Amino acid sequence: MDTKLIIPSNYKPTLNLKQTEIAIKTIKDYFERKLAKKLNLLRVSAPLFVRTNTGLNDNLSGVERPVIFDMKNDSESNVEIVHSLAKWKRMALKRYNFEIGEGIYTDMDAIRRDEEFDNTHSIYVDQWDWEKIIDKKERNQEKLKEIVKLIYGICKDTEKYICGLYDHIEPILPEEIQFISSKELERLYPNLSPELRERKIAKEKKAVFIMEIGRNLESGEPHGMRSPDYDDWDLNGDIIFWNPVLNSEFEISSMGIRVDEEALKEQLRLSNCEDRKTLEYHELLLQDKLPLTVGGGIGQSRLCMFFLRKAHIGEVQSSIWPKWMVEECNKKNIILL
Repeated sequence: MDTKLIIPSNYKPTLNLKQTEIAIKTIKDYFERKLAKKLNLLRVSAPLFVRTNTGLNDNLSGVERPVIFDMKNDSESNVEIVHSLAKWKRMALKRYNFEIGEGIYTDMDAIRRDEEFDNTHSIYVDQWDWEKIIDKKERNQEKLKEIVKLIYGICKDTEKYICGLYDHIEPILPEEIQFISSKELERLYPNLSPELRERKIAKEKKAVFIMEIGRNLESGEPHGMRSPDYDDWDLNGDIIFWNPVLNSEFEISSMGIRVDEEALKEQLRLSNCEDRKTLEYHELLLQDKLPLTVGGGIGQSRLCMFFLRKAHIGEVQSSIWPKWMVEECNKKNIILL
C-alpha cells in the first residue's frame, strides 16, 4: 500500500456531492474570467493529442511515458495524449498572429500515466494552460514576479468570493506572496530534501514562489527536474501554498518565461537532449521564428480542492484510483467522485 496518502484526523466534508459539483463550477467560472481579464488572454480550443514527430508534447522531467496510439489510414506518425501544452501554445500564438501583450489560455486535459497516487496527484490532469507574448526586454525576473503577483491576486479574489458564498470557509491566504530562489532555499535548509524545503518555507510564508528550477544547485542536484525546451531555468518557478487540511505544501502552478534560442541550446546540451534540435518546434525556435513568451499551467482541480478545503483531489475531479485508496478514503469520510 502506498504510504503517501494523508488522512486528516476527524475529517468531515462540509459540502455533499451535489453541492461540491456546484461549487467546482462556481470557482472555475470565476477564476477563469479573472485570469483572462488580468492577463489579457483569449480562450482557444486545445488539442488532446499531438503527433509524436513534432516534439510538441511536454516531456515533463524526461522519464514519464505518454499514452501513444496510431490512427487508421494515417502512417505519418503516431500520436500521443498531451502531458501539457507548454510548447503547443507558443506555436499557436505564432500561427494565430498574436501581438506583444496578447495571450491565450485553454482548458487542458491530459493523461499522465506514471503519476504516483496521493492526495494531490491523479493520472488525469486538468488545468488552465496559458501563454502570453512578451517583448525581449521583458525577459527578466521583474516581469516574472509581476505576473506571479497578478495570478496570486486572482487567487486572493477567488478565495474572498468563495468565503462570501460559504460561511464555513475562512480565508487563509496571506496578503502577499513571497519570493525565494531554489539556491537561497537550499542555503536555508541544506540538510533537507527539496520536498521538505518546500514544506518548511510554505509553512512559514503560507504562499511562496520558488524560482529558478532546473539547474543543479550547490549540492549537485536540481531542486526539481524540468524539461529543457520550454521554461528558461533562470526565469521560472512554482506557486506553492500552505494547505492546513493536509498540513503540507501545495503546488497550484508551474510557470515561467520561455527559452529563447540561446537558453534552448544551453539547456538541451546540459540535458543531453540535443537530438531534439531536428524536431519542428525546436527548429523554429532555433531559427528565431517563434515569439518570446511567458506561460504556465494552473491546476483547476488543485484550486478547487484548496478553496473548498478538501482532503483529496478525487473529491473535486472524476478519475480512477486504486481500490485500496477508495476503500481507505471511504472509511475516513473522504468521498471520491
